[in-house]
Amino acid sequence: MNQPLPPGAPALDALLPLDMAHKAEQIGVAKVRMSWMVTFALSLLAGAFIALGAIFSTVATTGAAGQLPFGVTRLLAGTTFSLGLILVVVGGAELFTGNNLIVMAWASGKVTSREVLRNWSLAYAGNFVGAVLMAGLILLTRQHEMAEGQLGLNALTIAKSKCRLDPVQAVALGVVCNVLSGRVPMLQRPQRNRQSAGDCAADQCIRRGRL
Repeated sequence: MNQPLPPGAPALDALLPLDMAHKAEQIGVAKVRMSWMVTFALSLLAGAFIALGAIFSTVATTGAAGQLPFGVTRLLAGTTFSLGLILVVVGGAELFTGNNLIVMAWASGKVTSREVLRNWSLAYAGNFVGAVLMAGLILLTRQHEMAEGQLGLNALTIAKSKCRLDPVQAVALGVVCNVLSGRVPMLQRPQRNRQSAGDCAADQCIRRGRL
């Protein structure tokens, strides 16, 4: 016989796909109803976290060209970059990509188009500012001079390759990237035993009868 969990003990969610969708709707409603200051502050953190993941990926792949197979290098880059997404999920930050899931609450008529666009605008702006601030901070640390300048050269090479993408290819790659990263919060919900700050905000709103 299963014993009841003691008060305050972390519980493991066991959500089926339909329940995951309902949970995403509830969290989407809570997100659009957060104050603009909270949303923007959490978006700043998300931008900084993703920038940290990009920096980690750049450092990890510096010197790999010509030394490791292409596939292994890309695997290393992707694995290290995931640090940014992990920090976003654990820290409950507001990432524009994950907030695209608010469209589920919009589709069910629980939030308005204006609320969705307001949240997306704040998240996008906050992510951009947070990433730029982190990039500036890293520049001040002079990491680009490490490994006899190879780290900075690797960063420039990555930036140059991205700037040379044609518009169609850039959009297609962006869609694929966001489809995958947008699945992170959905896959996180049915198997976590600790809630992020964003999910806690949704649960508090639900308990208070604000949804």
